[in-house]
Amino acid sequence: MPADEPAIQVRGLTRRFGPVTAVDGVDLDVPPAGIYGFLGPNGSGKTTTIRMLCGLLRPSAGSAVVLGHELPRDAERLRPRIGYMTQRFALYEDLSVLSNLEFLAEIYQIPTSTRRERIDAQVADFGLAERAGQAAGTLSGGQKQRLALAAATLHRPELLLLDEPTSAVDPRSRREFWEFLFELADVGTTILVSTHFMDEAERCHQLAILDRGVLAAVGTPRDLMDGVEAAVLEVETEAPRRAHAVLEHHAGVHSVAQLGTRLHVLLEPTISAPERHVEDALSAAGTPGRARRVPATLEDVFVASTRQPSEDAA
Repeated sequence: MPADEPAIQVRGLTRRFGPVTAVDGVDLDVPPAGIYGFLGPNGSGKTTTIRMLCGLLRPSAGSAVVLGHELPRDAERLRPRIGYMTQRFALYEDLSVLSNLEFLAEIYQIPTSTRRERIDAQVADFGLAERAGQAAGTLSGGQKQRLALAAATLHRPELLLLDEPTSAVDPRSRREFWEFLFELADVGTTILVSTHFMDEAERCHQLAILDRGVLAAVGTPRDLMDGVEAAVLEVETEAPRRAHAVLEHHAGVHSVAQLGTRLHVLLEPTISAPERHVEDALSAAGTPGRARRVPATLEDVFVASTRQPSEDAA
């Protein structure tokens, strides 16, 4: 595959489950050798999209070309070139760490002349040497996660598809996991990872936000934050709960979140003088406050892009 071509190119990708449209006309270009994030609420279509890109699910409409292979036609030819890691631990819990990797090496048809060296390298690189003989089911959440990633990359795939891989582990394990991902990207692996954690989304080189199966925003995290379609204010008031109630349903207000004694408020970008708009609303309700503009966060982008509750469409 030429270096200047996208690793993944999707046009009009759609998947319906009866009357429910889980993915609706998605266009996507994922560049090679980087980390591309899928951010979206539960039911936004992230898992369904990844399963179509793996060749595990047939699209209802549209096209997908992954590493030069057209799906679903070339799914079998694509499979040896990709790694796939699901949210749920999918290895054999009654087998040891080593036995799981040995079994997968057989499945991936890794040559016997290099198999032992490859397995030993994975065990060492992912910090599993002391757990090599331990049953996978007895590992901690972070250790299971490292084993799952070691298994998904055992055959050195060109593309790694990760479906909310860190949802069940602690913050330290999540940080270590992302260090592994950056190392893989540095050696040329293309990584597509879905998440609903804002700090993880901010680590991605590029990001796509899905909402109810529709692509709501695409860009680098910085570009998305700089271009958020909302005025972002911080409000200081002596009665934050009362102020929250006043602003929550006020005209032009997208969202209100309390951060300690302050309020974080998103408003329609078309409102002129948004600070005065908020201060006047609070003053009229007998709850004075002071508003000031602040930089947008990725959470603000997420809220502004996904304003309505999503369907439970996976």
